[in-house]
Amino acid sequence: MPLQDLIYILDLLGTLVFAISGVVAAVERKFDLVGAFIIGFVTALGGGTTRDVLMGATPVNWMLHEEYLGIVALAMILCYLFYPRLSHIRRSLFIFDSIGLGLFTILGFQKAMIAELSIPIALMLGIVSAVFGGVIRDVLTNQVPLIFRKEIYALASLAGGLLYWLGSLLEVNTALNALISICVVVLIRSMAVAYGWESPFLPLGRKEH
Repeated sequence: MPLQDLIYILDLLGTLVFAISGVVAAVERKFDLVGAFIIGFVTALGGGTTRDVLMGATPVNWMLHEEYLGIVALAMILCYLFYPRLSHIRRSLFIFDSIGLGLFTILGFQKAMIAELSIPIALMLGIVSAVFGGVIRDVLTNQVPLIFRKEIYALASLAGGLLYWLGSLLEVNTALNALISICVVVLIRSMAVAYGWESPFLPLGRKEH
């Protein structure tokens, strides 16, 4: 599969799953239709918009392709149709958020490499692409963003980006390399939640006795 086709497919899938995670969060907090669309929109496109602006790729991608707005609308329809059947909303949000994290990590890395940026910058843009939409979603829904908690989140994105880079060096098939890297991100997030893994932190300040 040509790289450009793979990037397009990853972008559409990532947009859909992140939009679903945003709409689910909005529905859980009883937002109206406009509010749910806005949350779905910023969750799905906020990270990619930030990435494109940092890379100087303007107008940003979704402004040139109207299908992205249609995908957000599709996410709303799917969520509202199947919401009564979702007995565990937070679990659904976690699953879609984790898949989106993996998809946009690889997408951001790929776009940075096409722009011939360095590996460290490509890894950073992969993380930005993956996490900034979720940051905006959490802020707008009055939550502490996952990236600022001890929960494994950005580290899972970094691991996926590093694995994809290693696969590229080993000349693994591009589509297979992307799939494996995305699955690893989801696996790390799932195991972190299941086993209570937390990000390391600096014990600054005085300890209370």
